[in-house]
Amino acid sequence: MPTAAQALELENFLPYRLSVLAQLVSDSLHDLYAEPFGLSVTQWRVMAALGRFAPLTASDVGQRIVMDKVAVSRAVAGLMKRGLVERATDLEDRRREPLRLTAQGRTMHDKIVPLALKYESELYEALSTEERATLNGLCDRLFAHAKLLRNRP
Repeated sequence: MPTAAQALELENFLPYRLSVLAQLVSDSLHDLYAEPFGLSVTQWRVMAALGRFAPLTASDVGQRIVMDKVAVSRAVAGLMKRGLVERATDLEDRRREPLRLTAQGRTMHDKIVPLALKYESELYEALSTEERATLNGLCDRLFAHAKLLRNRP
């Protein structure tokens, strides 16, 4: 356990390093779709989740992309206004309103996915095949453990 006298070496602090790396990667990826498609980071994440897992409720989307309800709600409203996402009524539970991409939303999604995958491929060029596998395994373990730590009493 660290003592009060110890200094936090921010540049070596894992949460800080992960946060900065995630922001840098997110900003770089955002540059690929922001101007040409007019999407925010949250809007693209909503579209990506719906592109893979639809139909989903807004709450389901929030859980998948790990974002709060307000941010997801704003993103969905903006996407619906642009005709990229539509809401339906669940016939078995009329309180549920699942979301899905419209045809226009699917077309945009399908144009962005190759850009995102190309960026991922370019990012991975810094690692060998073995390092990629190791990184993916470590990320899975850290993600699972961080969820445990988040949910502990």
